[in-house]
Amino acid sequence: MKLYSDFAAQRVRQVTVDVVALVLIALSVATGITVFSTVSRLAQFGRDMQTAGADFRSSMTDVGARLSGVPLIGSGISAPFDTAGSAGDTLASAGQTQQDLVLQAATVLGIGVAGLPILIVLLVWLLPRLRFVTRATRTRAQLRAGLDSDLLALRALTHQKVADIAKVDPDALGAWRRGDREVVQRLAGMELRSVGIRVR
Repeated sequence: MKLYSDFAAQRVRQVTVDVVALVLIALSVATGITVFSTVSRLAQFGRDMQTAGADFRSSMTDVGARLSGVPLIGSGISAPFDTAGSAGDTLASAGQTQQDLVLQAATVLGIGVAGLPILIVLLVWLLPRLRFVTRATRTRAQLRAGLDSDLLALRALTHQKVADIAKVDPDALGAWRRGDREVVQRLAGMELRSVGIRVR
């Protein structure tokens, strides 16, 4: 697999872009984690509410249990406290719901803040890099298998920009058909340079 160009200037650009892309991805992940941590702190209110509800239920249950031991009127006095204990359950349940909602929001925001920049970086950086690696690796293998200048020149005519081809020769296609060796060699060199291969 050929990851980088044989040409120094192109290789420096590739390495620089790779480093910048990886730094941007790392920063995006760090930002997403920070957003998740910040938003998830809002769940503390829900935890406090859940604890308060559980404590209230426990207190009401204890009071009800003690009063139920009072002779003759115990069961009647303890009933309101048992009912009040269920309000503590409701409060605890509301606290848990708030925590769940905050956690969901924190997760969505964290992934969104990290994911969007990473997606953009991957589209702008990774796809062109993969195209380069694929073309360079395939071309190097074809050269070892005997790919000649004529086919390289033809690939240049189909892959390279028209303006760049015109700089080689205004009628580059005609020159290729005629077998003009100078034009064919220059077109082949252009194609090899675009895939980062220097023929030694």
